[in-house]
Amino acid sequence: MKINNIKVLILRTAGTNCDQETKVAFEFLGAKVKLQHVNEFVWGRDKMYNYQVIAFPGGFTYGDDIAAGAVLANELKMKLKGQLEKFLKRNGLIIGICNGFQALVKTGILPGSKNWRQKASLGCNDSGKFEARWVYLRKPKLKSQKLKGKDKCVWTQGIDEIIYLPVAHGEGKFIPKNKPVLEDLLDKENVVFQYCNANNRLSSYPDNPNGSIEHIAGICDDTGRIFGLMPHPERFIFRTQHPRWTRGEASGAVPDGLKIFKSGIEFLIRA
Repeated sequence: MKINNIKVLILRTAGTNCDQETKVAFEFLGAKVKLQHVNEFVWGRDKMYNYQVIAFPGGFTYGDDIAAGAVLANELKMKLKGQLEKFLKRNGLIIGICNGFQALVKTGILPGSKNWRQKASLGCNDSGKFEARWVYLRKPKLKSQKLKGKDKCVWTQGIDEIIYLPVAHGEGKFIPKNKPVLEDLLDKENVVFQYCNANNRLSSYPDNPNGSIEHIAGICDDTGRIFGLMPHPERFIFRTQHPRWTRGEASGAVPDGLKIFKSGIEFLIRA
């Protein structure tokens, strides 16, 4: 597929506030991007399955009433499940960032189930406050050899080093429903990122900003096509967005946030 044939939908609604940054990230890579309000799909003016990528950006949808992402999650399940299921049957890619991740988890799309039953949640930070700063992320050490040298998540293929991204959330603690759900995530290698320190070691607060179980910062579904994470890759697309870029700490060829969007787009180009 050619890059200019890839159509990206960025879904927004009341309270979404990271849609423009996400749009810039995909457009910078050459994809065609459309910002659409959720009602355009509810009213039938557009269809989700007309796109190759759906991005659920960060923000505070519907004021995070009830719980972060909960109202949007219910709207997706009650009004747009058919469209989303058709989109997924066409092997589309999904990325959910911060509030978008919260919504995907609360629909049950992540970690994934045939009947969209919720298997996890993202609860209030253990610190009891809103955390807005930069954190280090690493890929988990694989328990098995089956994925050695591979990346299950298509959004992170080729990312082998520690990356550095900002977080901005009050409800980011990843909590699996029970031990079997957690074990399933770990056994299937569906945990994509863990919070760590600058030395690539798992560490408690403040390196883990919310107290997530097993330091989980991002997960994917069994196909690797659906990915959600609490940190904001769209806020590190350009070198000058790094908080210490003037000290030479953002000298890499591709900024860490852009690597994620680039990986997803390149997967579609190869497909």
